[in-house]
Amino acid sequence: MSSSKFNLKLNLKLSSKVYNSKLFSPKLSTTLLSTFALLSCVGLATNNAIAANSEQNSPVSQQDLPKNIIMVIADGMGPAYTSAYRYFNDDPATAEIEKTVFERHLKGLSSTYPAPVSGYVTDSAAGATALATGVKSYNGAISVDVNKKPLLTVLEWAKQQGKRTGVVVTSRINHATPASYLSHNESRRNYDELANSYIDNGIKADVYFGGGWTNYIRDDRNIVNEFKQAGFQYIDSYSQLAGLANDKPVLGLFADFGLPWALDDSNKHRLAMMTKAATGQLKNDAGFFMLVEASQIDWGGHDNNIATAMHEMDDLAKLMEYLEVFVEKNPDTLVVLTADHSTGGFTLAANKEYRWDPEVLRTMKYSPATIAKNIIAKDPLDQKEINKWLNFELNTEEFQQITKVDSSYQQAKAKYVLLSATEKTEKKAPELKELYRRAILAIIDKRTNTGWTTSGHTGIDVPVFAFGKHSEQFSGQLDNTDIAKKIFTLLGK
Repeated sequence: MSSSKFNLKLNLKLSSKVYNSKLFSPKLSTTLLSTFALLSCVGLATNNAIAANSEQNSPVSQQDLPKNIIMVIADGMGPAYTSAYRYFNDDPATAEIEKTVFERHLKGLSSTYPAPVSGYVTDSAAGATALATGVKSYNGAISVDVNKKPLLTVLEWAKQQGKRTGVVVTSRINHATPASYLSHNESRRNYDELANSYIDNGIKADVYFGGGWTNYIRDDRNIVNEFKQAGFQYIDSYSQLAGLANDKPVLGLFADFGLPWALDDSNKHRLAMMTKAATGQLKNDAGFFMLVEASQIDWGGHDNNIATAMHEMDDLAKLMEYLEVFVEKNPDTLVVLTADHSTGGFTLAANKEYRWDPEVLRTMKYSPATIAKNIIAKDPLDQKEINKWLNFELNTEEFQQITKVDSSYQQAKAKYVLLSATEKTEKKAPELKELYRRAILAIIDKRTNTGWTTSGHTGIDVPVFAFGKHSEQFSGQLDNTDIAKKIFTLLGK
């Protein structure tokens, strides 16, 4: 008997007993009938919840699997980032606060903790390992378990099933997240080893887009040439994306390390641009699996840099809007977006003041690092020039903060010179550019009333978004390992 029928039958029996009881009164009748009605509603709600949960976890037939799966990881993006982006993206000229692409596809939350040996707060390597393999490991692990044994990744499994595979990132392509889908290593810091493994352990992807010249073009080994010898096209500028041959795999490296900040890049929406090119390369009759990482949201969080973080979020939003169009044209595609963790302890509103104001962030054209570099090159300081670079007007107090930087630098440098050789190895020498950058960040934080609790990661749950074929599978409260397990299932494992 279904739960709804059982509840209805129980309520009718109780009603009958009360009606025939000597305790019956009109007032009691009204109260009890209301209670019975509520019980029926609870029963129906419970039944609906069970049905929804059953749909979420129901097995998918081999004939109904998604053809294409696109896994998007927004590194470091906790819930505060998507909330902030809503206000950053808002049009102040309208009364309504416009919804974003994230709100259209929110499905639930995911826990992020690593294996017990690393406690409750994950790093990107352990987080990506969980998302790629369905197994928790220690911080620093690249798709190996706590005993350092390799774990099968969803990308590797997709490749074994005959699908094309690809990675598109704004970090270097051998950074922690992409490496956790493509390789296996005891430490994320072994960058050259990870770069070597992309050839030595078998080529596992048909498209690689991101940064990484420093590890792929070295004095001891030119891995780019080895990819060319394996039949890959190689490109090193965005302009070459439009001229790719569709019948050949491609390696695209566009920077020494990670790509420039979105604020500084020649294309501020480079993630959507690269992904559009990648989907064109990967489309085929057997389908594809692709990892896309918005890598530098995390870097903005580590830097406590709300300006760069919001423009990285804008880059991600434009990517997701492109993927909405792609799924509309290719309904046999699943898109899943989540984060590996949250970074920075970012807070909208600080100092007990009920205000967060992203106005100055919307108009910025350069990152604080680039502005600091420009200030150093300009002698003497010119407030009009700084205003132009910031794209907002500094007030007198803010400009005075900038003018004090040089004297602070001279004092710090004098103190550093007096340190012993041992002390100097433990402390970084002061840099004028860094002090100017920090002064700019402080001004922006005060203007926006942004707060930060750490320059590291936090242990909070992160949002999960999904749309396309079988996206309902990713609803509710999940663990990061659940996401990989569900993707394995949707890849026919």
